[in-house]
Amino acid sequence: MLTLVTGSRGRVGSTLAALLHDRGLPVRAASRNPAELAPPAGVPAVACDLGDPGTFPAALDGVDSVFLYAEPSHIDDFLAAARAAGVGHIVLLSSSSVLTPDPAANPVAASHHAVEEALTASPLRSTLLRPGDFASNAYQWAGAFRSGRPVDLPYPLSQTSPIDETSLAEAALAVLTDTRLQGASYHLTGPESLTATEQVELLAAAAGSATTVNAVSRETWKESVAPFLPAELAEGLLSHWAATDGSPAEVTRDTERLIGRPARTFASWAAEHAAAFRP
Repeated sequence: MLTLVTGSRGRVGSTLAALLHDRGLPVRAASRNPAELAPPAGVPAVACDLGDPGTFPAALDGVDSVFLYAEPSHIDDFLAAARAAGVGHIVLLSSSSVLTPDPAANPVAASHHAVEEALTASPLRSTLLRPGDFASNAYQWAGAFRSGRPVDLPYPLSQTSPIDETSLAEAALAVLTDTRLQGASYHLTGPESLTATEQVELLAAAAGSATTVNAVSRETWKESVAPFLPAELAEGLLSHWAATDGSPAEVTRDTERLIGRPARTFASWAAEHAAAFRP
């Protein structure tokens, strides 16, 4: 059963492609620019730009299942091409942001929700993976760590239950390879709720750093990220952090249910990636 893994430049997609290959399962790694991919030996890299329907037929030729990133711009074209190619199952990397009362109010939630709706309306079998915050979101603080500056946080006590991308890729592997798990939706979290401050402290301990937290205003933080983060997305993040300020994040058992063991902790992720936070 051949699986097309879109977004194979990303941490989840690249890890999933390797896991499928290690299982001896046929896999095709896809990206907008396949020349930039470095899949395991024997895994072909193909062009599949989710913003360019012209790349869909060749990428999907002979494919049985797809691991799909949530890009709404041409989702109907993608699903039509998938049906024409004989694809039987799509696993969507969605987001737990769609579980909010009004997904349309958040640009991240809105885009994922649009793709979920298209899949739900399609006759194709689909499985929805809805992770919350990724552990790798902590890379946003790496510059401060490496320069010896404190980490600026607008909501230091905002809580998340960050999931390690390896656990997420393992969950995707499970639903791709076990038909009993397919056709459902899963809210995937890490094993514990942590404040942003606690995450910084765990990273500091892992990296042997004295980095601390500096509480800043919403506007100060927004100005600091303006060169690389669109204002709409910045506002969405600030609203999310404000809503979770001082409130424990939900921790589900869905990740453990799929992979057969607890999800990896943030502390383990920090230890594994500590080098990125050292001067």
